[in-house]
Amino acid sequence: MKPVSKTILITGASTGIGYGAARQFVQRGYTVFGSVRTQADADRLQHELGSNFTPLVFDVTDTPALQRAVQEVTKRLDGNGLGGLINNAGIAIGGPLPEQPMDVIRQHFDVNVFGLLAVTQAFLPLLGTRDNHASRPGRIQNISSVNGQVAIPFMGAYVGSKHAVEGLSHSLRREVSRFGVEVVIVGPGAVKTPIWGKGTNMNRYKNSAYFPAMQRFLKQVQAAEARGFSIDYIGERLVQIHEAPRPKIRYALVPKKLTGWILPRLLPARALDWILERV
Repeated sequence: MKPVSKTILITGASTGIGYGAARQFVQRGYTVFGSVRTQADADRLQHELGSNFTPLVFDVTDTPALQRAVQEVTKRLDGNGLGGLINNAGIAIGGPLPEQPMDVIRQHFDVNVFGLLAVTQAFLPLLGTRDNHASRPGRIQNISSVNGQVAIPFMGAYVGSKHAVEGLSHSLRREVSRFGVEVVIVGPGAVKTPIWGKGTNMNRYKNSAYFPAMQRFLKQVQAAEARGFSIDYIGERLVQIHEAPRPKIRYALVPKKLTGWILPRLLPARALDWILERV
């Protein structure tokens, strides 16, 4: 049997879930490659995480930088395969779809969908879709969201991009399974990371009829973030999913799972509309 490669690539490793995952994998003896967008973040993470962490400075939408990262990882692996890929990099910028600028909406898909797919295509040969692959085929974890299946107002661009990630992941899983490469969808709920609130420019909509409702929404988002899972807990779960002998197709890592995941998917859509309107 071919050896297991204890190497993994995590995109969006500078903060949040990506950082928590990088820290947990390093602590368990993995060699971790982590994408960041600035040299300052690369230097910080190298200092914090030590010699088992290799920063890769690239944006998932920057094709030349991505190709340079592939070359660097290939060189460092020295003929061995890549054990795993966690597609975590993403953005979430709030706004009502009737008024949100199209360039902001496109940015969600450029980063969350097309960037994810570009990284996946670039690293699939190192994960095992090539002849005479040296290691056991790797595993891909695509970080979706609870909103990959449960839509909420004022985050429509993000919701749409995560719905797309879920669909792409199912098709990809069925395509690369012939090589032994596995694809898993991970849908976190509230996490103690400011991805939601930090990207929402409320002033842009201060003259909008949606503004009062958006203010209430943002407060609820911030309260949910404060009650959410820690990034280290999510990181631990990502390690467990990576190491599971037979992983599930999809994992929902959601606090208060009954009200935050199960019921919203079971309720009729009109009933959920009614609840959200009143909230």
